[in-house]
Amino acid sequence: MKTDHDTAAPARHPSSGRRTFLRGFTAVAVAALTGCSATDRAGGPAGASPSAAPAAGAPAARPLAPSAYRLRPLSGYGPQRAAPQRLAVRRAPLLSMDFGPDERAMVLTFDDGPDPRFTPEILRTLRRHQVRAMFFVCGEMAVENKDLLREMADDGHVIGNHTWTHPLLTKLTRARMRPEIERTCEVVHGATGEAPAWFRAPYGAWNRSAFRLGAELGMEPLAWTVDSLDWTTPGTRTIVSRVLGGAAPGVVVLNHDAGGDRAQSVAALHRYLPRLLDDGYRLTVPRRRGL
Repeated sequence: MKTDHDTAAPARHPSSGRRTFLRGFTAVAVAALTGCSATDRAGGPAGASPSAAPAAGAPAARPLAPSAYRLRPLSGYGPQRAAPQRLAVRRAPLLSMDFGPDERAMVLTFDDGPDPRFTPEILRTLRRHQVRAMFFVCGEMAVENKDLLREMADDGHVIGNHTWTHPLLTKLTRARMRPEIERTCEVVHGATGEAPAWFRAPYGAWNRSAFRLGAELGMEPLAWTVDSLDWTTPGTRTIVSRVLGGAAPGVVVLNHDAGGDRAQSVAALHRYLPRLLDDGYRLTVPRRRGL
């Protein structure tokens, strides 16, 4: 007696299997393109009743805001980040600020920090006089003092990018320059929630690559009008004299809160700041975007 397994199957043409496979593949592809393979026309799972209510659950988490400073990657498996607003590539840094013809305003800037030995007292002095300033920070200092970055931001100061290790940018290739600038943006953004909008080249040494990279990362280049030369430790009285002697509407004053012994810089700020205010100057910061 023959069983079903003993019954010989009818012969099939060699190409019939391929035709069957192609028909099945085409049907699946069409269904995927029309969205019918996973959901029905009513928007529910395939095969589910149209009247079935979706299962309750916690709402989806809101996506994190993209980092403003990162360039959009050309390739990769992670989610793309929004590119910053593209700025015009300047050929020279800004040296002063235009606050208007009748505005006696000027800008105090401090480079190379934050340094826990000197920056806190500078912040206290500025807070006491209700004055805001700009701090151009180095990444290698900022990463170890994120609490000071947050204190700067909380007090309304503007945090700028002064590279990671304070190198001479004109001696670096573009490939080596990029992480110096971009890593500092990452630290500032991670600590304060806002990426720097201003960039200052160490030693005031700029080149085309520095201007271009700064613009690509959404930062304007800012230099200075008055150099206190406090880094040479010339004496508190000399620093005060240089700042007061150069005071004028729109000027940008260069000071330092790190990179060496800055006790003279701290003491000089105690002296010249109240005198500038008494002379009718408003010590302020530029707008986040635009000049």
